Amino acid sequence: MKVLYAIQATGNGHISRANEIIPILKKYCELDILLSGTQSNIALNFTPTYTKKGLSFVFGKKGGINYLKTFQQIKSKAFIREIKSLPVEQYDLVINDFEPVSAWACKIKKIRCISVSHQFAVLRDHSPKSNSFSLFAKLILKHYAPCSEGIGFHFKQYGENTYTPVIRKSIRMAHAENLGHYTVYLPAYSDKHLIKQLQQFTEINWHIFSKSTTKFYKEKNCSISPVNAGAFSKSFISCEGIVCGAGFETPAEALYLGKKLLVIPMKGQYEQQCNAAALHQLGVAVIKKLSKKHSSYISTWLKEKKAIKINYPDQSEDIIKDKLFLKQNENVAINDFMRQSAFL
Repeated sequence: MKVLYAIQATGNGHISRANEIIPILKKYCELDILLSGTQSNIALNFTPTYTKKGLSFVFGKKGGINYLKTFQQIKSKAFIREIKSLPVEQYDLVINDFEPVSAWACKIKKIRCISVSHQFAVLRDHSPKSNSFSLFAKLILKHYAPCSEGIGFHFKQYGENTYTPVIRKSIRMAHAENLGHYTVYLPAYSDKHLIKQLQQFTEINWHIFSKSTTKFYKEKNCSISPVNAGAFSKSFISCEGIVCGAGFETPAEALYLGKKLLVIPMKGQYEQQCNAAALHQLGVAVIKKLSKKHSSYISTWLKEKKAIKINYPDQSEDIIKDKLFLKQNENVAINDFMRQSAFL
């Protein structure tokens, strides 16, 4: 069975999950890999068959996505060329982790495409939703990489075909400890803003990981480092708590390790707003933005000694085997029919 696994490289979570899933996929099929996007700081451990520019979100400096720059870097003619040139019809199955080129190629060419992503779970009716959101942002999430069927990952198993997070083996095997510092990863905020808001908590040693710097520097109680997977993991595993966006993988790993967790969802980012709603239901601290207005809340959170710990089971191989390949002959037959239909 020949399979294409398409991965979005905007953000680090997709790459982290792919590094865990690819070795499992290779047990069951002949695998090609597509990688698109430009915002990841984590390397894929496998050589992709295809590398595409795709579509990437650009982070702003005040807590949200810079939609102007995002749309400026979208070259529609180039994107359409990438869609048309991708030979999805050569595959028995396309597996998609929020990757737009392959999703749209499959939609246009009527090839079966199964989403294996967090975003698929977020869009399901049974998962938590934000009360305040941008309709435009919701539409982007829904149509960015369209797949009509799939497997979703979320903080809880909210319904059918939704499973708990894929936790990296390095995190599962880590010896977590508490050295007293707090780890910070908020790529939608500038270093200047982070330092201004965090250095007022003078008793705290902040480890800030920044996309804006290429070298380490320190200002008072704030240590600022470029984003590096090894350095971040070391700080994260040994921290007392973490302040991060309301993404998926980092909060999930914090819950797994039992770290104190404070999340700040990106403005106008529907997925993160929904994640924040789900985390709030679990008892995780959530604030709308990093500002002086929320300083008292942060101060209270810093004094809190208890943390939420969730022992997420390792279900990855069972999910992939049972949900993707148990009926592989049926999948091949369906895809053959869809290929023929495309040319009628």
